[in-house]
Amino acid sequence: MGEPGGYRCVECNREAPELYRDYQRGVLRIAICKSCQKPVDKYIEYDPVIILINAILCKTQAYRHILFNTQINIHGKLCIFCLLCEAYLRWLQLQDSSQNTDPDDLIRYAKEWDFYRMFGIASLEQTAFLVGIFTALWLARPESLKTKSDFIFLLKALLLSSYGKLLLIPAVIWEHDYTPLCLKLIKVFVLTSNSQAIRVTLNLSQKLTLLAILSGLMLENGIVYLFQRMGWNV
Repeated sequence: MGEPGGYRCVECNREAPELYRDYQRGVLRIAICKSCQKPVDKYIEYDPVIILINAILCKTQAYRHILFNTQINIHGKLCIFCLLCEAYLRWLQLQDSSQNTDPDDLIRYAKEWDFYRMFGIASLEQTAFLVGIFTALWLARPESLKTKSDFIFLLKALLLSSYGKLLLIPAVIWEHDYTPLCLKLIKVFVLTSNSQAIRVTLNLSQKLTLLAILSGLMLENGIVYLFQRMGWNV
């Protein structure tokens, strides 16, 4: 992502002018942080698989590397794909609860419309979750979101840290009796990743980060309750 504030030391979070110095002929030397005297970004030399494993383990250094010291621009596509995964899961559960097997074209059209409806509901819930987070952070720590670029950067970080939703599809494909438990664990993992993204991006305390996540969940659950009151199966 690489902004705002340029590169960061993955160890102490101080700004750094460069990640490495190129001495030509394939000779690279990783920059040393002037503050902590450690390599600015050790992950430059790591294999992407190792970086992914460290991110899954929610290591702060890995998140700083990904959010500040890399150029990743898949936030929008990843968000859409995750919403499609969630919509498909809900749509599949809705079809399982329906006993109508009529092959009529009208029935097939209704089922297709159900998928689009589930996608819209999932999108609204995701939007409510993000609005809840931003509102809580803006009220509790307004100086952390002073500019438009701060908002955009945090939004990208939250969308990127929601990659755990991709696990919804395997959980449905390999359906077992413990699938509901798997879905709950995936939800916890995504929330944990979102929390880490907020902490790394804004350098906040764990308590304030947890407050923001809870605010997002409250608003999201409020939207779900509203849909249920309207008689929609979500």
